Amino acid sequence: MKQIFLVEDDQAIAKNLIRLLRSEGFSVIHASTRSDALAALIGNKFDLALIDISLPDGNGFTVCTEIKAKQDVPVIFLTASGDEASVVTGLNMGADDYITKPFRPRELIARIGSALRKGGRLGSTFEIHGLYVDTASSIVKKNGTEVFLSALEYRLLLVFVNNPKSIITRGQLLDELWDAAGEFVNDNTLTVYIKRLREKIETNPARPQIILTVRGTGYRLGGDADVSK
Repeated sequence: MKQIFLVEDDQAIAKNLIRLLRSEGFSVIHASTRSDALAALIGNKFDLALIDISLPDGNGFTVCTEIKAKQDVPVIFLTASGDEASVVTGLNMGADDYITKPFRPRELIARIGSALRKGGRLGSTFEIHGLYVDTASSIVKKNGTEVFLSALEYRLLLVFVNNPKSIITRGQLLDELWDAAGEFVNDNTLTVYIKRLREKIETNPARPQIILTVRGTGYRLGGDADVSK
């Protein structure tokens, strides 16, 4: 089980984030101040840190520096402002990503998954029914032949790759795809994109084996996927 280090002083936000992260299969250690965060670094190993930039006894930048000095883990900053200077400062101090409050829960989970994969903490290759996906290099192959997907089609495929055991509702897919490649996706066009993706990755798109329809709910991956680093 991957362990997330959450540094957030707003107790209501922290409570909701802890509930969200645990529902996604992560364990969470929470600190609400800079001093508590530095103390928690002693004796704990983390896979990723979520750090609020504004803390009551300092800022998240120093926490990021301490974490990076002690553990080689991805850091994602949580910021309530769109202050470009703060974002640049955070990235220059070694942060891997940032997300501005308020954010969509699925977007945060996607960012966490991406950071873990880039850090080698999640499997980077995925195989199912002759489909091979290397998320580190963004290469997709079907029966050994490279498949070329649009940015939106690839993002759609990643939603399933990142949730291999879950039924994904159409609403969840729309949340994930709302800004992909700058294209507008609604419930009708989602059906079109699912069809296009199936035409590229399924052996027989009329009888899909990879992306299965769950009537009245959404979609899920079929069969057992092989995920490896």
